[in-house]
Amino acid sequence: MPASSPASSVSSSSRQSAPHVAIVGATGAVGEEFLRVLKQRNFPIGKLTLLASARSAGKTLKFGDDEITCEELTEDSFKGVDLALFSAGGSISKKLGPAAVDAGAVVVDNSSAFRMTQGVPLVVPEVNPGAIAEANIGLGSDNVAGIIANPNCSTIIMLVAINPLHQAVPVKRMIVSTYQAASGAGAAAMRELEQQTREALEGEVTTKDIFPFQYAFNLFSHNSPMQPNGYNQEELKMVHETHKILGQVEDADKMAVSATCIRVPVMRAHAESINLTFDGTMTEDQARDLIAAAPGVSLIDDRDNNRFPTPLDAQHQDDCYVGRIRRDLSQPEGVGLDLFVCGDQVRKGAALNAVQIAELLVK
Repeated sequence: MPASSPASSVSSSSRQSAPHVAIVGATGAVGEEFLRVLKQRNFPIGKLTLLASARSAGKTLKFGDDEITCEELTEDSFKGVDLALFSAGGSISKKLGPAAVDAGAVVVDNSSAFRMTQGVPLVVPEVNPGAIAEANIGLGSDNVAGIIANPNCSTIIMLVAINPLHQAVPVKRMIVSTYQAASGAGAAAMRELEQQTREALEGEVTTKDIFPFQYAFNLFSHNSPMQPNGYNQEELKMVHETHKILGQVEDADKMAVSATCIRVPVMRAHAESINLTFDGTMTEDQARDLIAAAPGVSLIDDRDNNRFPTPLDAQHQDDCYVGRIRRDLSQPEGVGLDLFVCGDQVRKGAALNAVQIAELLVK
């Protein structure tokens, strides 16, 4: 579907002040994180509507000192809504995202439903904020309603980390291995990891409702569908989304990307080992200086004390943490670097990135 259409032109007077915001999937892990991030960042809200399935309708959630009752999500839920933050899965987004746009809302969608749809901006605010303006999507009366896609969590964490380097010396090739937390599969997967850990320690048979393998004390290939070429869907998302975000979809010289994505028994922060080949020399010190000065990233790179980023460092934090910056000894002439990155999957990998997109809209 198109990102916007003349029929979706913005005319709501509320958009001239604080917008009416709806959260779709409010009772999920990302939905609840939306509430925390919006409050912590003092996002301007004229009215807040919480939408969830019929099963969760009637549940109350805290927003600061207020308690708000969730309403049942239907096609008619978006009347008067200016901004809809979606995190209820791809099937819901495909069905109701267009309904929200038709009602005049700007949708920021956290699923994969529209990421690769032509005309839908795929945005990491630290990397390609201009994609929103190029699509003419916004909350002002001169803009149009439409859908903006939030990238895959692993893609976000990776690109926030490498973008300062790529802007200084273009990256020609990137090899990334991810170590992905339970939160990426939702709140139920997080609960299963807790349950399995207790069961495994007590010598019991582990419960396997979410994953086909024991998750506690184990690693396995990401649970997204395998593709005929041997990559799983998560790995290909990282490849294709990177090219779209960097504006390299039709570029013959686009960055070469290969990914290996693994589930690890960590609760909510992803880790990534990244190997880069630059189109020129990039020194370790130059990379550290660029990372230290860049928005959205923090440097933890203490060789003397073997102190580098961990998932626990990143948990509940806005920034992605970067360290283990070192020259790739297999690449001559200083064109290769290795680094290690950790980022909170629920926060920067989902809710925070979407709210940052919303902040660009209200500006």
